Amino acid sequence: MPKLMIVEDDATMVSLLQTLLELDGFEVMPATHPDRVLESMRQARPDLVIMDVFLNSRDGLELLRQLRASADLGNTPVIMTSGMDVSDRALDAGADGFMLKPYSPADLIAMIREKLSKRQ
Repeated sequence: MPKLMIVEDDATMVSLLQTLLELDGFEVMPATHPDRVLESMRQARPDLVIMDVFLNSRDGLELLRQLRASADLGNTPVIMTSGMDVSDRALDAGADGFMLKPYSPADLIAMIREKLSKRQ
């Protein structure tokens, strides 16, 4: 069962995504503290991360850059999400994909499966 980590500060969004993704057969781990995402990733070793660009306490793009610079986590696929079309900035920072909110659950799951299949 693929493990996904959600880095999102909107608790309702986290709950909805967790339910949706678990129903689709994924193990989901919300990152409840954006300040400790890298530490949480080292412990959980997710197969893919879904991360919001605009977090309350952190810049998601800066967090992504730190992740990419990390020797042990740098190859983890990351799908960035945002209510603003900042896809160019997200992809330039190292995202594997970008989803503009609101997105359809089917589109998100399709992108997750595509990114995971490239890791096989």
